[in-house]
Amino acid sequence: RGGAGARSGGKMASTAAGKQRIPKVAKVKNKAPAEVQITAEQLLREAKERELELLPPPPQQKITDVEELNDYKLRKRKTFEDNIRKNRTVISNWIKYAQWEESLKEIQRARSIYERALDVDYRNVTLWLKYAEMEMKNRQVNHARNIWDRAITTLPRVNQFWYKYTYMEEMLGNVAGSRQVFERWMEWQPEEQAWHSYINFELRYKEVDRARSIYERYILFTALVLVHPDVKNWIKYARFEEKHSYFAHARKVYERAVEFFGEEHMDEHLYVAFAKFEENQKEFERVRVIYKYALDRIPKQDAQNLFKNYTIFEKKFGDRRGIEDIIVSKRRFQYEEEVKANPHNYDAWFDYLRLVESDTDAETVREVYERAIANVPPIQEKRHWKRYIYLWINYALYEELEAKASKRTRQVYQACLELLPHKKFTFAKMWLLYAQFEIRQKNLPLARRALGTSIGKCPKNKLFKGYIELELQLREFDRCRKLYEKFLEFAPENCTSWIKFAELETILGDIDRARAIYELAIGQPRLDMPEVLWKSYIDFEIEQEEYEKTRNLYRRLLQRTQHVKVWISFAQFELSAGSEERLPRCRQIYEEANKAMRSCEEKEERVMLLESWRSFEDEFGTDATKERIDKLMPEKIKKRRKLQAEDGSDAGWEEYYDYIFPEDTANQPNLKLLAMAKLWKKQQQESEAAAMDPDKDIDESQT
Repeated sequence: RGGAGARSGGKMASTAAGKQRIPKVAKVKNKAPAEVQITAEQLLREAKERELELLPPPPQQKITDVEELNDYKLRKRKTFEDNIRKNRTVISNWIKYAQWEESLKEIQRARSIYERALDVDYRNVTLWLKYAEMEMKNRQVNHARNIWDRAITTLPRVNQFWYKYTYMEEMLGNVAGSRQVFERWMEWQPEEQAWHSYINFELRYKEVDRARSIYERYILFTALVLVHPDVKNWIKYARFEEKHSYFAHARKVYERAVEFFGEEHMDEHLYVAFAKFEENQKEFERVRVIYKYALDRIPKQDAQNLFKNYTIFEKKFGDRRGIEDIIVSKRRFQYEEEVKANPHNYDAWFDYLRLVESDTDAETVREVYERAIANVPPIQEKRHWKRYIYLWINYALYEELEAKASKRTRQVYQACLELLPHKKFTFAKMWLLYAQFEIRQKNLPLARRALGTSIGKCPKNKLFKGYIELELQLREFDRCRKLYEKFLEFAPENCTSWIKFAELETILGDIDRARAIYELAIGQPRLDMPEVLWKSYIDFEIEQEEYEKTRNLYRRLLQRTQHVKVWISFAQFELSAGSEERLPRCRQIYEEANKAMRSCEEKEERVMLLESWRSFEDEFGTDATKERIDKLMPEKIKKRRKLQAEDGSDAGWEEYYDYIFPEDTANQPNLKLLAMAKLWKKQQQESEAAAMDPDKDIDESQT
């Protein structure tokens, strides 16, 4: 790189000094890097700059006589002819040649060049345009017309020729000639813009009737030729009539458009324009009819703009009822789309039905309900039916409360109960609602028959409870007893049923029967809430003031469980018994409980018992009994234990609180050790305090 730099530096130095010859083979003696390094980018940039500097300026030629001018023309023409001869298909060479001749005012020669070029490529649009522009620029009108005629005859589908030709005639003031050109153009059935250009041309000269006839021709052309005609042409025609105050004609155009497109090709834009036209004419009823007609027939997904304009119209000119109607119709469309997308979306059906019920006749509501309940869940699992069943419930309630049709309500309930797969699952709510409906209709046998059928087909706790509650309200106690018997045969472990049955007998005054029911209940091998049952039985005996039987019940319960709450409840019962021996009895219960709880692993329960005992002694005991219970209270200490994760690995340590009871002989050494540890800790604290205060130590030693 250093040698190259040095070589480049030497080369540039020689160039700067002048044109010196460099030997072809030059040996570089000094291969050290040059002081100034030159990059390839710098070399290229300098070469480019010098290239621009070395370009000689073009010579300025001054033509002073005719011979010199002719010589210049000859050379220039020879150059153009050579270029054309080399490549005849390059039209730009022909155009440059003709424009040069035009600049010398050699119009005839320029025409000749354009004609020769057209012989080469007559389909070139630019060539025709340049040729005609040259003739127009030089005010050769007839020549220009001739060229335009040839162009539109040769290439009739090039709209630019027609636009230029008609514009030239109009600029010349030849309105009839321009109209004639437009007529020739329309015979070729051009695109939409051409027709509108013709119409605008006629309107510029106030020829409204001619413009109307052109619109009619164009509408007829689109109807006959185009497979899918566009409504915007009809709308433009109608607005043309409206603009020129021909309102009857405009309305007729809109009506013809509606008739022409029919119901198969309805477009919301046509009806929006028609409605706005009628709105401008203050025909509000006609506007409302147009909107409703269109909304009833156009698919909802294609009528968003129609909805929007109808809403705006009702807000401007309608009353509250009209505004609500349009909002309801819009929401109905949304719900229809939702239920169409997913027929089993029961939440959408609920919203739809709520909307329909608020503002529709009964037949429409029934139709929507029938559509909704027809979407039965495909899987016979109760969790899939929980939302669906409320469609039937709402349907029945609507028929009963809103439509006042009791016969149809009964049919709805019966159809629903027939539909449910009772062997797999049922809905007690449906049976109870049906029975309550029949009672409201004063048809008690049918209500009892329905509930009896439900218990026979698919017995459930809720059905038994509902049936029993019904008979209680009717004061049919014998029926209630039979139902309770059936209920307890079906679910003997249900403590609530036993309690309710016994409470019923208690209310009826049959105490022995109630006590027998309780005895049967506590004798069951399996119960869901035995503690509630025993508590109810004990409360029952307390209410009857059978204290001996209550004590026996507590003893029987303690044979089954030694739970601390039972002991505390037993002690509180003895305290509240009201006899003279209540305090000794209560203290004796606490003593027995404390002995029984010594072997209990749950130390918190034993602490709970001792705290209850201490609160009793604080209120009713002597100093000796208080001192005794204080000695029984445990010491609370903090301990650590090792934890293990689920996979058996070590998970660290955790701290917990433990209780040491003085009564336990096994814990005596622990208590002694604990006392010694406390004493040692106290001595350590005193020694540390003495070490931090040496003056005090000196005084104490002197003392």
